[in-house]
Amino acid sequence: MTYSNKFRTIEVKSNYGSYLYTGTALSEAGFLDAGYGAINVKIGWQSSDSESWASYYKYPTYGIGLYSGFLGNAQVFGNPSAIYGFVDFPIGNPNRRNTFSIEPSLGITYNLQEYNAEENPVNDAFGARAAVYFGLDFGFEYRFTRELDLTYGFDFTHFSNGSSYQPNLGLNLFGINLGIKYNYNAVQRIVDNDPYSSNLLQARFKSPEKREMTKINDDSIALYFAGGGKQTSEDGGTDRQFGVFTGVLDYEHRFNEIHGISAGLDFFYDNTLQEFKKAGDRTAIGIHAGYDFNFWKMVIKAQIGTYVTDDLGKGSYFMRPAIRYNINKTLFAQFGLKTLDGGAADYLEFGFGFKPFKW
Repeated sequence: MTYSNKFRTIEVKSNYGSYLYTGTALSEAGFLDAGYGAINVKIGWQSSDSESWASYYKYPTYGIGLYSGFLGNAQVFGNPSAIYGFVDFPIGNPNRRNTFSIEPSLGITYNLQEYNAEENPVNDAFGARAAVYFGLDFGFEYRFTRELDLTYGFDFTHFSNGSSYQPNLGLNLFGINLGIKYNYNAVQRIVDNDPYSSNLLQARFKSPEKREMTKINDDSIALYFAGGGKQTSEDGGTDRQFGVFTGVLDYEHRFNEIHGISAGLDFFYDNTLQEFKKAGDRTAIGIHAGYDFNFWKMVIKAQIGTYVTDDLGKGSYFMRPAIRYNINKTLFAQFGLKTLDGGAADYLEFGFGFKPFKW
């Protein structure tokens, strides 16, 4: 009987580094002086289907990971843990003994110690016990046995709740990492599970040549509606929330399986301004343009825009990093961050959209 190969990886990695912090209170109190440490444990599935989307990206590995961090004073920061999904994209020839890859990850951080005016007043980084986890790893793998790799590299980690709760300066961590990755074929236990057997299957995937991309020239009009919750700085440490809304009309063009661009109009409504402005004055109109990176059913969107009406005190431009999941060819769900001038978080937005016109 013939079985299809199922290539898997298990990785344990340690992280060390320092902080990029935009405030002053934590630095002046000395809570950031010692740097940070963390442990990551990841389980990965190696894509190997030459007819699938993965063949355009040199067969990336995707999976889930667990993060446990040590940020210094647990009474101030808590002991942050996270669960996240990741995709490891090979760069260069993935079959060499020493390889390079870029790995973005996104998830939820929990077990944080939040700001409290009486018990934790110095912590202006976290306004809630949970936050968004974002990671970016520029990593290397050195193959030194049939199953084992030595992994090392540089990484960036970000914790923030997107101003859903205040204060929310967040923390940016940057540093180095070192780990061990175990590669195995999950079919081995079916074919021959004898620990002394010499009947061994291939433990790691040998990538074939990357499939050449074909031009798509796919055009569409997309409508996207999203909402979220937000706090003002005066409401920090409370549960009070204000509604925010985003509506987007987009023209999207896809050049091939990977690359695309978009441009369009934005409508914003921010109810945190209810004490200062009338209902009609809490709205703003903007325009934007951006780049779309496509893989599987996902799209990573990076947009930058400006306001064509009153900016409501939010600055001259905004950014919207977002991730989209295409439910089918017409419907999609999207999660993103709308920023203020300079990149600080304005609010998190989640919503749904559809494409009424495609050609």
